[in-house]
Amino acid sequence: MVGRPWLCSTDPASRTTPEDPVPMTDVLLFHHALGLTDGVRAFADELRRAGHAVTTPDLFDGMTFDSLDAGVVHAEQIGFEVIADRGAACADVLPERLAVVGFSLGVLPAQKLAQTRNGVVAAVLCHSAIPLSVFGDGWPDGVDLQLHFSEEDPWAADDLDAAGELVAASGGELFRYPGSGHLVADPSTGDYEPEAAAQILSRTLALLDRVG
Repeated sequence: MVGRPWLCSTDPASRTTPEDPVPMTDVLLFHHALGLTDGVRAFADELRRAGHAVTTPDLFDGMTFDSLDAGVVHAEQIGFEVIADRGAACADVLPERLAVVGFSLGVLPAQKLAQTRNGVVAAVLCHSAIPLSVFGDGWPDGVDLQLHFSEEDPWAADDLDAAGELVAASGGELFRYPGSGHLVADPSTGDYEPEAAAQILSRTLALLDRVG
């Protein structure tokens, strides 16, 4: 782990497997710009309860923020490319066959892995999307894709073209939810929308079931 403090700082429960010794799917889940919040951990726990092994790396080395503005400033100081590379490196210690989930900022490493790493079978990108050309020339065959956006989310408005491009290239699914909240699936934030969060979780589990 030398030179990778973000892996060393992963919370102790970051890859908890269910009692079944053979989990359905290995999942690498990346947090948003507020950091590895209790809400992100809670979403990961729901995936674990369904039988999946979930890793939740802390790309901020223990730091969390009360506002997206502050979290984005911190991410800018680290560098978005560095964050994408840090997250992608986390996959090195996991099984080759992998699903990736990213919330907002976490879409950077999740989408990079989906487009560049052999063995990724599914990607769930929430609240953000990166233009297809950033990580390659196209979407790989055999990688299922879901995207989740609030309809009036100002943070994600500039990402909708990229989301449409990804869906067209992958044959994936784009789900839109009423409202303007950004981190709607995180119950530890003011953006939390229980109905949208439940649908995102249900649809994510359905995708994992299909690829599992």
